[in-house]
Amino acid sequence: MTIHQLLLCLSLSMVCISSKPTEKKDRVHHDPQLSDKVHDDAQSFDYDHDAFLGADEAKTFDQLTPEESKERLGMIVDKIDTDKDGFVTEGELKAWIKKAQKKYVYDSVERQWQEFDLNQDGFISWDEYRNVTYGTYLDDPDPDDGFNYKQMMVRDERRFKMADKDGDLTATKEEFTAFLHPEEYDYMKDIVVQETMEDIDKNGDGFIDLEEYIGDMYSHDGDTDEPEWVKTEREQFVEFRDKNRDGKMDKEETKDWILPSDYDHAEAEARHLVYESDQNKDGKLTKEEIVDKYDLFVGSQATDFGEALVRHDEF
Repeated sequence: MTIHQLLLCLSLSMVCISSKPTEKKDRVHHDPQLSDKVHDDAQSFDYDHDAFLGADEAKTFDQLTPEESKERLGMIVDKIDTDKDGFVTEGELKAWIKKAQKKYVYDSVERQWQEFDLNQDGFISWDEYRNVTYGTYLDDPDPDDGFNYKQMMVRDERRFKMADKDGDLTATKEEFTAFLHPEEYDYMKDIVVQETMEDIDKNGDGFIDLEEYIGDMYSHDGDTDEPEWVKTEREQFVEFRDKNRDGKMDKEETKDWILPSDYDHAEAEARHLVYESDQNKDGKLTKEEIVDKYDLFVGSQATDFGEALVRHDEF
């Protein structure tokens, strides 16, 4: 992604959305599924492997011997046990699963890091980000593309300061990740809501009314008849979005819309893994308990071969 593309993604929307006038723009942030596999442990542990490692990393274990898989799993357990008390709790497992599922986010930040960390000190200051992103545009008072870059920079600076927990105007890698992907961090959710409302609230009254809500998703573009999904969205606004029935969405109603409280798949999977592996039923796992059930957590040549035999028998 070029600097210009990143700039437009950050400042114009939470995600890059290219849609035709009749296609629905989706501002709702959902946690993705942990795996596209069916969760059926009686058939295989493929779902658990994807959930625990992420789909790409899970594939690498299928090429390892059982001994190599156990060894690598043991090293992963040391990372999961963040308080170093010798046990893995449901909370630590949940945090690990969420991190494994967000690998694409961290990979994206890694790719961009060197571009912004100009002095190579391991941090990105606001000045570094501003100079790389806006330097050339701020010199042109009348850019050809019509964007107000000064206004976009003010908005980015506000988000940068929100991500910068210690307020030193210098971002660690985690803080820079929160800046680029605020929807992934609880402490950044207010800025996600604020930016969304600013995008949609065309009359500037601090609320989103029905026509603004529909106008953000759909442009008539000369059409007299609205698609069926637009009519459904009008009903959704009246029946569900506008909870207090005042004809508009306030901050809390907007938050409920774009950041819904979804079923927590990571929490459910963490609970499942502990239940299946906790031999002494003390509610937490030792490294030995996890490695003993290694095939639940990770694959190997043995499990991959075993599943191939099952598929052959079924055939």
